[in-house]
Amino acid sequence: MEDRLQDFIHFMVVEKGLSKNTILSYERDLKNYLLYIQKVEQITSLNDITRVHIVHFLHHLKKQGKSAKTLARHVASVRSFHQFLLREKATEHDPSVHIESPQIEKTLPKVLNLSEVEALLESPDEDSPLGIRDRAMLELLYATGIRVSELIQLNLDDLHLTMGFIRCIGKGNKERIIPIGKTASNVIEKYISIGRPKLKSKQNSTEALFLNHHGNRLTRQGFWKILKGLAKKANIEKDLTPHTLRHSFATHLLENGADLRAVQEMLGHADISTTQIYTHVTKIRLKDVYSKHHPRA
Repeated sequence: MEDRLQDFIHFMVVEKGLSKNTILSYERDLKNYLLYIQKVEQITSLNDITRVHIVHFLHHLKKQGKSAKTLARHVASVRSFHQFLLREKATEHDPSVHIESPQIEKTLPKVLNLSEVEALLESPDEDSPLGIRDRAMLELLYATGIRVSELIQLNLDDLHLTMGFIRCIGKGNKERIIPIGKTASNVIEKYISIGRPKLKSKQNSTEALFLNHHGNRLTRQGFWKILKGLAKKANIEKDLTPHTLRHSFATHLLENGADLRAVQEMLGHADISTTQIYTHVTKIRLKDVYSKHHPRA
């Protein structure tokens, strides 16, 4: 079974061109699934798996307290795996055909208001190389709406500041060009000329844009730790995640009259329905403004 799983992972990397994080998610889910199939259901052949076994596996996850979102992700992983096995003639049937994904309750993304964004952007101490880097990262995230995973993968040659844009490789290795404002450009130029040279290691000639204190490419976990510290310093009580600035970027653009299709393209959403959730956020915020300020509300 492990060999077939590795064949599937190889297929997803080579044929589908999925991101590293997506591949790791598939692999983690399917290892969990196959472990259950072998240890609990006592099945040794992939061809012997039935719909009932998959249903039992999902009930097992539910008993562990897994969310509907996690269950839906496992269903997607298991379904893709069995479709691959059938297509490769490794099995004679697909037991996942009639397995339904649980309904996921859509929650509106948390966003910062303009004063909170300004407080967060001004929280880094720009007297230090790390502070200059932190300010540059926050400004870039808010200016472009890129994901944190995309931020930490940026290299120096992805920046085209004089022309006013950055090049970003997103999900599925899809490239997109995103405009960047003068404010963010100036802060990034300051980081490149003053902050980054002091962080760069002589032993490591990495082209990564954002470096940690060892001179290596900053990690997602490293950024998350930085963000939590800066949010606390800025006295932001909202529960911030690495996606919060991305959500704020999209919401503030739409609130100020940006075209939904343009925002979709900048965010790198394959489906416009994903972008449309931000229109719900703006409507709720408009209602709040009305309630607070209209004399007859």
